[in-house]
Amino acid sequence: MPEGDTIHKLATFLSGALVGQRLDGARLQGRALPALARDRVLRVTSKGKHLFIDFEGEASLRVHLGMYGSWHRYPIGQTWQKPTHRATLVLSAAGQDYVCFNAKEVEILDACGLRRRDRTDRLGPDLSRDAPAIESLLQRARDLLQPDTELVDLLLDQRIASGIGNVYKSEVLFLEHCAPRTRLGDISEETFAALYGRAERLLLNNLGGGPRITRPVDDGRGILWVYGRAGKPCFRCGMDLLRERLGQHARSTYWCPACQSEQGIPGNESEHM
Repeated sequence: MPEGDTIHKLATFLSGALVGQRLDGARLQGRALPALARDRVLRVTSKGKHLFIDFEGEASLRVHLGMYGSWHRYPIGQTWQKPTHRATLVLSAAGQDYVCFNAKEVEILDACGLRRRDRTDRLGPDLSRDAPAIESLLQRARDLLQPDTELVDLLLDQRIASGIGNVYKSEVLFLEHCAPRTRLGDISEETFAALYGRAERLLLNNLGGGPRITRPVDDGRGILWVYGRAGKPCFRCGMDLLRERLGQHARSTYWCPACQSEQGIPGNESEHM
């Protein structure tokens, strides 16, 4: 499931592969993009879950993978691992096809235009890049959200801070002993700071290779605290974990009803990151 750390790593990889290269071809939903053909790639960057590929002709591609999107690289002519009709975007350069399958959104922007600035300005600071001040995030939350906004929606709102996805949402709430339905107006500034500080550390710790890890305990029992573990015992207290679709978009949330009760139960801080 692509989150901010995944897109950050993807931008780093594509930057190394494409920057300075001229495209031999570009196709969006099977249609050729002559405006990009033979154009040189200037930069590949990310902000939160959005990937930007800028070209010397001042065009820019914005790609949002959503829940199911992925990028593959193949030598030109090699059979793809996914059906052709699932290819949203294909960029060909230096004998390779860079194929984006099942993207949620792809659009062509003017790299210096108003739509590009609007897209990026509407996103909050990227937790894996920008090291934002907690005070600025708190002010954004107070300006943009109602006090009754639940924490499951707060953390996924990319206008406050970008990069947190559904996995990190559940993991951060567990690590900070917060009940998922707790309202923004009911938490202290200290708790707000702890949530985003925890999210930032987790994202930064997962920018290297390998699987996403939030539980760095070498006991063979799992590398995530709660996500995907519904019905299994909590690593802290042993109670069965729950899963429910919560928030305005009904996204899956995993949590411990004991450790994340309204009162909260202190965890074993030695196991925290």
